[in-house]
Parts: sequence; structure tokens; C-alpha cells
Amino acid sequence: MTLIFATRPSALARWQTNHVIQLLRAAWPGLACSEQVITTKGDRILDRPLTEIGGKGLFTSELENALLNGKVDAAVHSLKDLPVDDSPGIVVAAIPEREAVFDALVSASELNLSTLPQGARVGTCSVRRSAQLLARRPDLTILPLRGNVDTRVRKLMNGEYDAIILACAGLTRLGLQAHITETLSLDVMLPAPGQGALAIQCRADDAETIKLLAAINDAKTSEAVCAERAFLAALGGGCSLPVGAFAEKNNGRIILTGGVVSADGKKSIRLSAVDNEPQVLGERLAQLVIERGAEELLKQV
Repeated sequence: MTLIFATRPSALARWQTNHVIQLLRAAWPGLACSEQVITTKGDRILDRPLTEIGGKGLFTSELENALLNGKVDAAVHSLKDLPVDDSPGIVVAAIPEREAVFDALVSASELNLSTLPQGARVGTCSVRRSAQLLARRPDLTILPLRGNVDTRVRKLMNGEYDAIILACAGLTRLGLQAHITETLSLDVMLPAPGQGALAIQCRADDAETIKLLAAINDAKTSEAVCAERAFLAALGGGCSLPVGAFAEKNNGRIILTGGVVSADGKKSIRLSAVDNEPQVLGERLAQLVIERGAEELLKQV
């Protein structure tokens, strides 16, 4: 049997798929794997912010179609790009141990968030990131930034921005961690639900592939991201919402911190809760922030 993986064409997507293949080969010596590169809508349209091209699954739909059509056996995604609801006929069969969850500030002049000049141009297309930046530095000029990780870094070095915000995980995976000027603490910026984690999908009726993928699932990561995504789902489920969440499992219990920030950064709600059941925890924390006025903040987006 040869396991065929769908992957997006970017260097990061190819790295992630290769990483999953290496994990599988370590778990199942002799397993044959191959890749099929598929370009998604999110890859093709690079001249508009993600919020403008809209819809769920901008980076996942084409890969899921290839799965359902039987052209591939599995697909690797950055979990934060994956809609919170499983597509019919498809399951997330494995979530390996995740990379660092933090966001990073990258500045060509090696300035950090507090030392950037008044009105500095900061690149990001994430409403979550821009809202949390403005909460700390309302003077900043937030500019849209699209493209692959290396493309974004190149735009910064060409002088189009004074700084950009990227996930530490992507920079680390591509060996670009030397560009990180400041790793933003969770107090400054809560990550996207599932940030730093990979999700491997397959068909729900493909028992053989499900068994193979189960060997590389990390239970601790899976429970943490389940709580984060349950929190996001209960708030509306959109990856374009200014919602951050981070969960970790300690001593058998899951600690979840979730936050909602108004798009202008002027108002925010951040709460934490603890439970043993990730789904219950995420939904309960979402209800708590809703009771504090989260829906009003989300309506402004």
C-alpha cells in the first residue's frame, strides 16, 4: 500500500507533509508514501485580505475534495486553517505533538513591539492579531499582508513594512527563526485556536488509513486543541474572528484561556477555566465570555 498525501504547494505545507510522512515511517517501517500537490483558493488569490475572499475552507476545500474523490488517502493541514466542523465523510484522524503556539514579531531593524516608532506599519491579515496589537499599541498602522512565509519576510526586508506578525511555528519549521525579533507572550497575544498543531484528515470509512494515522496522534495535544476549537465553535466558528485561545493539559486537567477583542483593540474579554473534558470546557468558557459581552465585540467585525 502507498499512502498518497494531498499537500498545498507552499514550502511550509510541503515541510509539514514531509514531517508527517517521516513520523509515519518511524511508526510503520516500510510504509510507502507519496505526495500530490494541490493549489487552493487561498493560494491562488493573494491580492486581497482573507476576510474579503471570505468563506470557510479557503486553504482546505480542494484538498478535501481530492480526499472524497479518492485521488488521495490523506491531507495535512495547519489546524488553525481547518474549519471547526468536520466535512461530511472526512475525519481528523491524527494531531501530532504541536510546535510552539506563540506569535512572533519580525522587524528588519530589530525593534520590538514597545520600541516600534509611532505609527509604524505592521503587516498582518489576521483580525485576531491586529486587534491584539491595537490593544497594546493603538497608534500602529495595520496593513494587509498575504503570501507564503518566505514571501512575507521578503516584503518586510524590501521595506514595505516596519514589522510583520507571523506564527513562531511556521518560522521555526522553515528554519527562519533567526528572523524573530520578539516572541509575543500569551499576555500580549493569544494564539489562534489550534495554532502550532497539524491535522491529518482521511475518509471516515477508510479504516486502514485511520489505523495508520492513529499511531502518530498525540493525545495531550489533541485534547488541548479540542478545547480551543470548541471555544471558537461556540463563538461562531470563523477563523476571521478576533478570538484567541490556548489550552494545556497538566496533572490530568485541561486549563483553557480564551479571549475576544474588539477589532479596534479598545475592548477585550479574557477568561480562563479548568475541566477534564475538552469539549465541555471550550463550550463553558465561551458561554462565560458571552455573558461578559463577547457577542457585542464580535458583531463589530
